[in-house]
Amino acid sequence: MDEIRIGIIGSGFMGRTNAETATRYLPGARLIAVAGGSRAAQLASDYGVACEPSAAKLIERRDIDAVLISTPHSEHAAQALLAAEAGKHILLDKPMATSVADCDRLIGTARRAGVNLMIMFGQRFRLVNREAYRLIREGAIGRIRMIHAFTLNPGGLGSLPPWQSRPENLGTFFAHGVHNIDLVRWFTGEEAQTVSARVRREQPSGNEVSTMAVLGMRGSAMASLWVSWEVPSPGFARSGFSAQVVGDAGLLDLDAYGTLRLGRNGEWTTVCEQAPIDWKGKGMLDPARMEAYSLQGQEFLNSIRERRRPAVTGEDGRAAVAIALAAYQSSEEQRTIRLGEP
Repeated sequence: MDEIRIGIIGSGFMGRTNAETATRYLPGARLIAVAGGSRAAQLASDYGVACEPSAAKLIERRDIDAVLISTPHSEHAAQALLAAEAGKHILLDKPMATSVADCDRLIGTARRAGVNLMIMFGQRFRLVNREAYRLIREGAIGRIRMIHAFTLNPGGLGSLPPWQSRPENLGTFFAHGVHNIDLVRWFTGEEAQTVSARVRREQPSGNEVSTMAVLGMRGSAMASLWVSWEVPSPGFARSGFSAQVVGDAGLLDLDAYGTLRLGRNGEWTTVCEQAPIDWKGKGMLDPARMEAYSLQGQEFLNSIRERRRPAVTGEDGRAAVAIALAAYQSSEEQRTIRLGEP
């Protein structure tokens, strides 16, 4: 398949990111149409493509080979299932669905349809995280013992789209903490065995503002996750998406939007530095931000052309959903949840 024809479902912040990625950063891809959300007509106009009245109508088009879906979480499963049944390859935003059962249904449907299903864990494609993963696989810090991963945002819930606080979309840990969860699984190469967590909700809305979770992995590693939207200004430096990794032979200190440092033999060395995103000048489409989405999109297209599984699979998406839901269950029931058990 030389040219891969793309449809985009979702027209918000990530919908525009997907449109920019498909049109400017993916050789051999062609954006055909956009659907979904109040901004779909404007997005389609900005990129000179068709605007379809619904996701179903876009998926019905015979001139579309693959869909990029970035819509509210509660809509993911139905839209992606429809796409899989229509024989479209799918690049699906995280979290892939709001239940493990829906994840399983989608994985099975995609497999039977012979289409690729890739989940948008874009943090895997950021420079600092890629280099950290490389060092881990090369044995630079030995075997991982502990990870502390955190996303601490001083902007409050008002800095997030209102739909993220709607009950059907579950909450901020589900929306954003899945990135931290995926990082732990990716770095350790281990699945979570136990989850213990506490969730704090603002009153009277009941919306989640902070979650802390501890994961016991099936090997030798353990991890703590902090995800919060109630950190007072000015917040902490290096905390937008960061992690501290303890190995039995060394350390990693990473800031996905800053530097990666390797600690070994009593000294720290800076390994690499992510170029800063010029939010006030170049804005959300700054090439420094778009690099990760370019690499993610290229991996998706390569997996289709090469007829192989993508680097980030539906199973990866399912695992993150299962862990996030277990964290909510742990907090509600005030007990440790052992995954795979009722």
